[in-house]
Amino acid sequence: MRNYRTPLRRARGLGSAKHGVGSWISERVGAIALVPLTLWAVFGVLRLAGGDYGAAVAWIGQPLNAVLMVLTIAIAFFHMHAGLRVVVEDYIHVTLNKSALLILNLFVCGLSAALAIFSILKVALGGAA
Repeated sequence: MRNYRTPLRRARGLGSAKHGVGSWISERVGAIALVPLTLWAVFGVLRLAGGDYGAAVAWIGQPLNAVLMVLTIAIAFFHMHAGLRVVVEDYIHVTLNKSALLILNLFVCGLSAALAIFSILKVALGGAA
């Protein structure tokens, strides 16, 4: 096998970091998982549109619906975090700004997902009044 890298490139050690494929695959798997979950969520919301609060609590109280809703929220926020991370890494070139935005992205996505999942579980487990 021939090495087509230039002598300068070999001396600097520049080349593939061998880590981009994992991020790319996880983004695609998350997107694929979101397709049926989003269709299920939209169908569920449309079915609940004519009902009252009690019907919504009863619906989310069913174990399958609660689990699927938590999965939808978790995967959606993970997918949003991954997408925003790519945007920041590609388009923000000042190191301090990039680091601050990446940390902010992590905290906002993580906190939002945690609050949403907590709210779903609270209603599903009967803690909502």
